[in-house]
Amino acid sequence: MFSLMSILGTATTVGICFMVPLISSQAAAQSKRIVIAASTVLDGKGHVLHDVRIVIEGSKIEAVDPVDSKSDPRAEPVDYDLRGLTVLPGWIDAHVHITWIFGQDGKNAGQGGTTPDAAYAAASNAWMTLMAGFTTVQSVGSPADVPLRDAIAKGSIPGPRILTAVEPLFGQGEKTGTPDEIRAFVRKQKAAGADLIKIYASGGMTRGTMTMSQGQLTAACDEAKKQGLRTLVHAYRDAVRAALLLDAQRSNTVWARPRTI
Repeated sequence: MFSLMSILGTATTVGICFMVPLISSQAAAQSKRIVIAASTVLDGKGHVLHDVRIVIEGSKIEAVDPVDSKSDPRAEPVDYDLRGLTVLPGWIDAHVHITWIFGQDGKNAGQGGTTPDAAYAAASNAWMTLMAGFTTVQSVGSPADVPLRDAIAKGSIPGPRILTAVEPLFGQGEKTGTPDEIRAFVRKQKAAGADLIKIYASGGMTRGTMTMSQGQLTAACDEAKKQGLRTLVHAYRDAVRAALLLDAQRSNTVWARPRTI
């Protein structure tokens, strides 16, 4: 079975439009069965299926049956006829800042905070992201991600499934903390609801030197693994090598974001 939010989308020969408005929230999805008729389906596993019925129960896709199949009586009647279109999995964006907003001057204002305008803007970001075809995003990160993620999960507002890093770990040399302090920070993010840990191990393109030691980075990634969390490392130059070294040692614990080596 697949998650409904992970698969539904439609593509035409003139562009792509995703079919996520079929169910406005997971809560609504749980109230009825939905059957979709499709002439072409990309199943996300490298296969193209033709002339099928997609049977959805709640928020799960329970069956994808050929039209001539008699094995699943639930495949009738058809609620949405998408024959002539192509159904494909929803997209995943692994690096977004979904609660960041533009200010009144039209410039990036970063994290919008807790004002009503910021809340409306974050909800708008979620809706527009969903309508663009992204059904899962990894937001890295802001504490404001958490209530937005939870509201979407409860079906209160429409949006993609959100994985959040909550508060990132900013490398500041010795000020980053001792290994024990860094481990405590990771556990704090876990308790706050983090789905992963974001680590700034270097500055930006013009300030690409490492901002934390190998020992500090090792402590953060090791504790994240103990807590069952992945890590995403912002890394340039030497920090890329440091992150990839941990990746090799810890079986893909680290997702580096390399720019220049």
